[in-house]
Amino acid sequence: MRAEPSRPGDQVAVAADAGLLRRALAEVRRVIVGQDHMVERLLVALLARGHCLLEGVPGVAKTLAASTLATVVGGSFARVQFTPDLVPSDIVGTRVYHPSSESFDIELGPVFVNFLLADEINRAPAKVQSALLEVMAERQVTLAGRTHPLPKPFVVLATQNPIESEGVYPLPEVQRDRFLFRVKVHHPSAQEELEILHRMSVTPPTPSPVLDPPRLLALQQAAEQVSVHQLVADYVVRLVMATRSPAEYGLRDLEEVIEIGTSPRATLGLVAAGRALALLRGRDYLLPDDVRDVAVDVMAHRLMLTFDALADGVDAEEVVRQILVAVPPPLVVWNQGPR
Repeated sequence: MRAEPSRPGDQVAVAADAGLLRRALAEVRRVIVGQDHMVERLLVALLARGHCLLEGVPGVAKTLAASTLATVVGGSFARVQFTPDLVPSDIVGTRVYHPSSESFDIELGPVFVNFLLADEINRAPAKVQSALLEVMAERQVTLAGRTHPLPKPFVVLATQNPIESEGVYPLPEVQRDRFLFRVKVHHPSAQEELEILHRMSVTPPTPSPVLDPPRLLALQQAAEQVSVHQLVADYVVRLVMATRSPAEYGLRDLEEVIEIGTSPRATLGLVAAGRALALLRGRDYLLPDDVRDVAVDVMAHRLMLTFDALADGVDAEEVVRQILVAVPPPLVVWNQGPR
C-alpha cells in the first residue's frame, strides 16, 4: 500500500520549531553523557503531552535527566521522593485548620507545577499511586469538593528501580497505562563512562533555559497539527489489534504469551508520540518509521503477559518487536509536485 501525505504547510515554521527543539536537546546533552534515547523520549513525551516512566538501575542519570530537561524547557519544577510512609495529602494537598479564624484553608501539594519528578515512584503504597491517577489523567486535583486545575503544561516524569523487590510496590496496570512511554535506561558504554569521569569529576556543567511554558505550549500545538495519512492511521490500528488478536496477523504463538492486548490509549499514544517525533525531525507529516520508532516504548508496558510467559521470562519489548516484523507498514511517498 502507498500512502501519499498532504503537501506541507509552513515549512519555514516547521524548520524553526525543529531547530529550537534540537537546541533544547543539545543543551540537555551538555549535562547528560550518552543516554540519547532516553533524552529524546523525554522531549517527545513533553511535545505529545504525555507522561514518561524511566526504568533503570541506580546511577544511570534518570533523575538528573528529568531535572535537567525541566530546567532547559523552563517552568516550575518539583521533585517528590516517594517513600513507603508517604500519604496522598503529601503530594496533592490537604485542608488545614486555622484556629485564629476558625476556618479551613486549602494547602495545595507539590503536584501544582509544570514538571513533577516522581522519584522512585514504585516505593510509594497503592493509595499514593492512585492519588496520581486524577493528576495524570485529568490534570486536576479535587480537594474538599473543589476542583483545582494544574498549570499548563503539566507532565509527570517518574523513575523506578526494577531490580529491587523489598519495600517496593509494583505499579498497577491502570497506572502504567497512564504513562505514554516506559523507557528502559541502561548502563553507559566504556567510552561514555570515561566521558562521565572527565565531565563530572570537575565542576559539572549546568543547563541553561532554552524554552518557556508559552513556547512549549505552542510547540505542543504544532505537534498536534502534524498530518496523519489514513493509511498510516490504519497501520497504527493494525499494530494495536495484533496485540489483541495475534493469530489474525500470523502470530499464533503469541496467543499463549499475551493475556490482554494494549488499550486504546496505545493507539492514541502511537499517533501523538509519532507526531511529536516527526516535528522534532523537521516534518509536518507522520511516516510509518516514526510510529515504528516509538512503538516499543509506547506499547510494551501496556501489554499484560500470561503467567506462563512471565515465568519463562518473556520480554514484552521482544513481543512488540515481533509484531512490528509481522505487521507490514504502508509505503509512504512524498510528492512535492503541484496538485
